Amino acid sequence: MRREVAIIKWVLLAIILLALPFVIDATLGRAWVRIIDVALLFVMLALGLNIVVGYAGLLDLGYIAFFAVGAYAYALLASPHFGMHWSFLTLLPLGALLAAVFGVILGAPTLKLKGDYLAIVTLGFGEIIRIFMNNLNRPINITNGPQGITLIDPIQLGGVSLNKTYEFMGLTLAPVHSYYFVFLACALITIFVSLRLENSRIGRAWVAIREDELAASAMGINTRNVKLLAFAMGASFGGVAGGLFASFQGFVSPESFNLIDSIMVLAMVVLGGMGNVGGVVLGAVLLTTLPEALRYVGPLQQQWLGQVYIDPSGLRLMLFGLVLVLVMVYRPAGLWPSSTRKRELAAERKGPQLG
Repeated sequence: MRREVAIIKWVLLAIILLALPFVIDATLGRAWVRIIDVALLFVMLALGLNIVVGYAGLLDLGYIAFFAVGAYAYALLASPHFGMHWSFLTLLPLGALLAAVFGVILGAPTLKLKGDYLAIVTLGFGEIIRIFMNNLNRPINITNGPQGITLIDPIQLGGVSLNKTYEFMGLTLAPVHSYYFVFLACALITIFVSLRLENSRIGRAWVAIREDELAASAMGINTRNVKLLAFAMGASFGGVAGGLFASFQGFVSPESFNLIDSIMVLAMVVLGGMGNVGGVVLGAVLLTTLPEALRYVGPLQQQWLGQVYIDPSGLRLMLFGLVLVLVMVYRPAGLWPSSTRKRELAAERKGPQLG
């Protein structure tokens, strides 16, 4: 009986996910379908950062750099910039591999660092990547500098280009709908991999390092290699998301990869629940959609009060920040924390027990 109930739940969830873009298009408008597409990209980014921060306990403030590496790898090899138009089936794994290499490059010099020092180094790494992208346009033009790269090829599946509109079984498939299904498939694969890693030997080694690195080393865990693997695995998720982003936008520039984006991804992990895949997905969806929903505060003031008294952009950021503060005060472990994280916070609040 339980098996049948579980199957019914999974079938209902699949139906909801497949129908979601069309329902949103019909009720809220096509712009919100695009927002959901972006939310799926942030789900992949947040799950990648969750490996580094949530599992291994390594504070990374430059994670958006791996997103940039994947995006530029796709853009440079699938645009008129170098006259190359490689398939996305080649470019996505290549972007993941390049991002993983950069993850190792970042991780290797920081193995001895912890806490604030690690955060400062990773922050600097993220800014170095952005500045490099901004200045590699002379004497040889590699990244086209601040102008960015345009006319990036869209994803093509079997001769079907996702940037065109199609009719299928009476439904209109706009580009945002087509990309939704590709992003959904990639996000589900990322969730599956994250869950498998969480319950694997490597995942338990990451958690052991997060809890007590000295004890983990004494138990025979090669902390150096396991940390580097965390950086590489987390970075590879960001590289794939970056390639998808480049194909979706058709344009990338250094301004797409600012420090605030790294902080937003970190906020998704912390707000949702570090170390818990479901919580991280929830945090990514909320922090992508909530700021957009708060844009309606201005029109509501006009409708109810007849005049806009508070600038919508400023009010939007204020309300967004207030929500984050309230959640961190009343739910410090996140909206959907892992059981391990809840126990850690409970122990910290109780303090050391005297025998």
